[in-house]
Amino acid sequence: MSKPRIKNEDQYEALKDKGYSKEKAARIANSPDSGKKGGKADPYEEWTKNELYDQAKNVGIDGRSKMNKKQLIKALRNN
Repeated sequence: MSKPRIKNEDQYEALKDKGYSKEKAARIANSPDSGKKGGKADPYEEWTKNELYDQAKNVGIDGRSKMNKKQLIKALRNN
């Protein structure tokens, strides 16, 4: 079986070092805009609810379909 491809290896390794599971670290490192940091990505408050929902889906947040924008932001930040 081949090793899954990780889009952002540095972020993946950093997340694993912080205690994230391999699966969760891979989901985050493979999500769009995962390499944006240092203030280059727009703050979640400027995202639409649909964009937040899609990001929550990318990182595997459960219950996202029942969340409002504020709840999605909180879930993404605490993920």
